[in-house]
Amino acid sequence: MPLSESTRLLHELEGTVEENLNRHLAAAQEWMPHEYVPWSQGRDFADLGGEAWDPEQSRVSPVARTALEVNLLTEDNLPSYHREIERAFGRDGAWGTWVHRWTAEEGRHGICIRDYLLVTRAVDPVELERMRMATMQAGYATGDKPLLRVCAYVSFQELATRLSHRNTGRYTQDPLAERLLARVSTDENLHMVFYRNLVKAALEISPDATLRAIADEVLNFAMPGAVIPSFARKAALIAKAGIYDLRIHHDDVILPLLRYWKVFDLTGLGPVGETARDELAAFLVSLGTQASRFEERRDAAAARRDAAKG
Repeated sequence: MPLSESTRLLHELEGTVEENLNRHLAAAQEWMPHEYVPWSQGRDFADLGGEAWDPEQSRVSPVARTALEVNLLTEDNLPSYHREIERAFGRDGAWGTWVHRWTAEEGRHGICIRDYLLVTRAVDPVELERMRMATMQAGYATGDKPLLRVCAYVSFQELATRLSHRNTGRYTQDPLAERLLARVSTDENLHMVFYRNLVKAALEISPDATLRAIADEVLNFAMPGAVIPSFARKAALIAKAGIYDLRIHHDDVILPLLRYWKVFDLTGLGPVGETARDELAAFLVSLGTQASRFEERRDAAAARRDAAKG
């Protein structure tokens, strides 16, 4: 029986996976989540005779709270993400080793972010837990995407998550939050590099199919946190604050990866690859226009607010 395309690619990319797994293990620095949490600021909540949470206890703005909640709830869905990449990559060889290493590293993110938020009383713990339950019960599923689309998606997603964490940390204006989220962002960047390199190798093996997968993921991209309750409203607030918006997605997520893969310089493509590349080019123009319009509306709204204050 002939091998499926995904199975063939799993075998052909095994060497690349092993090489990048070893590179990752050499580059990744051990760090301890508990060392990023200001435990001395913690105290009991109401059920233990302490004080119930109140918005006045938070040192970060409402928008920063929203961004922190979205970042944590996105990390919380790790069991679903593990299931999806294990389905695509398998449990054997270097692929399986990577799946479990990646999952273990990602697990630290939710642990330390939640501990920081609860200890510093940055967010409402009751609402956070209710949203965690709703998010994890919704789960996350890729719809059985084939291997190439999974690799393309996680390349963009890891870079987007890195930027979201980093920018959220800066926006909080809390040095402790910024330090913590910068540490998490470093992990996300290493993960992005791993997946980015797999896609580069896949382009050499199956350029048309890989370019088609890249185009499909760019055109249909959605953050894994889209299952979070009221995600659209929260994403809009985050975008208005400049933490993660269309311009960042266009300039700092999509374009750097397309340049790294030299998508618009590839030669020898067949009709499938050429069509995918044309779709990418047209989409980038459209997305850039949307980003500019959003920035104009945001700037105009800010100008009106400043005029009203004056």
